[in-house]
Amino acid sequence: MSRPLLFLDVDGPLNPYAARPERRPEGYTTIRVPVGFRRPLRVWLNPDHGPALLRLGYDLCWATSWMAEANVWIAPVVGLPSDLPYVDFGTGLFAERPDGVHWKTEAIVAYAAGRPFAWVDDEQSAADTRYVRARHPGAALLHHVNPRLGLRRSDFSALREFADARA
Repeated sequence: MSRPLLFLDVDGPLNPYAARPERRPEGYTTIRVPVGFRRPLRVWLNPDHGPALLRLGYDLCWATSWMAEANVWIAPVVGLPSDLPYVDFGTGLFAERPDGVHWKTEAIVAYAAGRPFAWVDDEQSAADTRYVRARHPGAALLHHVNPRLGLRRSDFSALREFADARA
């Protein structure tokens, strides 16, 4: 039996972008990512998160607007392999839906193709939960992460519990 998928968002779970801008959270490092002609984007990342995620018993997959760029900028800093698969959101990237479902949800369900999955993000809603329940036959955990705090011990515990229940 295959391991469940873990869909990883960057901004919110790995990069607590909503934390106080003048105070980098303890244990985090700062990188600056060039974004066109604007000021570089400040990103806070915790190098302990990658090894902790790898120990959870999932097949990891990026589910972020960073898409393939997460392997370039994020993976090396947090200690993840630089060849993780990612959900390609294509023309759905940032597209608003009239039903209130997040623009990532449909693509994540399609990518999972019935496999059990957990999805860590800071933007899911009840509409996403309803969508997943109606269209995904496998077990799914939509786990909200506070974007001021990023992944915490309790988040890792919830993810471990879900994976262990699928083993």
